Amino acid sequence: MRTTVLAGGVGAARFLRGLFQVVDQADVTVIANTGDDSVFHGLHISPDIDTVVYTTSGAIDPERGWGLADESWRTMESLQRYAEHGAVTWFNLGDRDLATHLWRTGRLAEGCSLTTVTAELAAAWELRYALLPVTDDLLRTFVDTAEGELAFQEYFVRLQHSVPVTGVRFAGSETARPAPAVLDAITKADRVVIAPSNPLVSIGPLLAVHGVGDSLRAVRRRCSAISPIVAGAALKGPADRMMAELGHEPSVVGVARLYAPFVSTLIIDLADASRADEVRACGVEVIVTDTIMSRPGVGATLARATLGTHDATDWAP
Repeated sequence: MRTTVLAGGVGAARFLRGLFQVVDQADVTVIANTGDDSVFHGLHISPDIDTVVYTTSGAIDPERGWGLADESWRTMESLQRYAEHGAVTWFNLGDRDLATHLWRTGRLAEGCSLTTVTAELAAAWELRYALLPVTDDLLRTFVDTAEGELAFQEYFVRLQHSVPVTGVRFAGSETARPAPAVLDAITKADRVVIAPSNPLVSIGPLLAVHGVGDSLRAVRRRCSAISPIVAGAALKGPADRMMAELGHEPSVVGVARLYAPFVSTLIIDLADASRADEVRACGVEVIVTDTIMSRPGVGATLARATLGTHDATDWAP
């Protein structure tokens, strides 16, 4: 079974770890969000791509959920010396992690595409699935707040997503084109899965790239999504607050409404079983299972449930 997964960061990476207990990595393509990408200290940082790579290779820091295990921070500590002269010290880069960003930045400067560099990154970590950035073009997520428009990492890391959001913009989406093989990975897959990532700022940038949303609509009957919202709350990050702040119900029903044009089935947690009929009323079929991947085996069980979904009723606006 050829499976394509649309992925953000931590939640998607944990799902992939479970998925690879069920299917062969070589049969999977992952399309990763690049809206979070940023430049710090002159280095190109791709947070979601790196989180997926580090997690699926077993190198992730299990406590933080990002960065590498057994990391040291001497470079960041030394950078504090220059803080009063403008050095950015709120975005932490570990000493080992820096090697990835140095290498990526150098390869991009040589003229390589982000697709090529990402494939090389996956190969270096001995991963056998295809990892694709959604686009090789500039795509950046900005959020509107009381402090003005902020780049996503300023909102998410510097401010710890503590300020209300009044709008989201994907800069570059007007001209961004899918990276090579992205649309084929969607249209030729036997099963397409939207991972349990923030619908607005992790999956939203993917849908904003020309052709991605239309390709998903075309394969809707074999596309499913896993809700990142459980019992009205996000397991990690600000997805629930952002949904509420932007006028969406922060629940599995709100997720179903957002994804109804693209997916035929939504996988929801046992805690939301009582809302299954409301999800169905959105034109989306439901599978209820344990989606909280905090215990061994849950990720694999979730993957089996997700891949076992069947065609649901056609969606109509």
